Amino acid sequence: MMDSMTGAVELGLLYALMALGVYVTFRILDFPDLTVDGSFTTGGAIAAILIANGYSPLLACLAAFAGGLVAGACTGLLHTKGKINGLLSGILMMIALYSINMRIMGKPNISLLGVDTLFTSMSPITVVLIIVIVFKLLLDAFLHTDLGLALRATGDNARMIRSFGANTDRTTILGLSLSNGLVALSGALIAQQSGFADISMGIGMIVVGLASVIIGEAIFGARSVFQATLAAVLGSIVYRIVVALALRVDWLKASDLKLITAIIVIIALVLPSVQRAIKQKANAKKRSAELLELALQMNKGGER
Repeated sequence: MMDSMTGAVELGLLYALMALGVYVTFRILDFPDLTVDGSFTTGGAIAAILIANGYSPLLACLAAFAGGLVAGACTGLLHTKGKINGLLSGILMMIALYSINMRIMGKPNISLLGVDTLFTSMSPITVVLIIVIVFKLLLDAFLHTDLGLALRATGDNARMIRSFGANTDRTTILGLSLSNGLVALSGALIAQQSGFADISMGIGMIVVGLASVIIGEAIFGARSVFQATLAAVLGSIVYRIVVALALRVDWLKASDLKLITAIIVIIALVLPSVQRAIKQKANAKKRSAELLELALQMNKGGER
């Protein structure tokens, strides 16, 4: 039991960078970016091919991050300059990345067994915890700069920020690049931790990222940037723990992972609405009772 929980925390940290990337597009930019499913594999493919050819794992991670930046920028250009719908831009880039990733890898699967990676000499949890903390704090710092504030304002009200002379096309492209850079870096770390990169490793990643962000916000709140990014990281860990516990149920199999993910996301999305509706109903009932009591008191006063 303890081993499975430790493994869940480790996986949660590995996917936390991907959750931070999804947070940038989903919450800050309010952009439905499906590029994630392709850029995650891009990061894993670039890192795997470089490490397998003798390059430094650290250099491989940086190259994966750069590959994600390019993928996100392409999606942003399709949307802003090509005037293609945001959702469709992400889908088109995701489809294109499948072939690009196959070109990078040269085959559907690359093994990293017996090759030195970031996790060869240090505990994976220690390495990933340091990386996640560094990137989380860097993202927090960036979002408080003038450019970061313009990025946040673009997602809140693009028309208003344009009226102040800001270039929303540039901030959109920047946000998508940053998001997919983090996603690709997460893919590079996952490839090194699992010992292989696979052409299908990114399928469903957008749903996992959304689950992490939504669960994190529901449990830990998102009243500030620092708290929101921390919620995304912790949400990724909580999501993995929930999945690990669910898979311990006798009648659930490993092949049910996608179904479990979908159910978790549905619950996380529906629960706040249900809680809000119950609270509003309770407040309305309380208000009605107060009005009724006031009316009775006025009626008694009139009879006197």
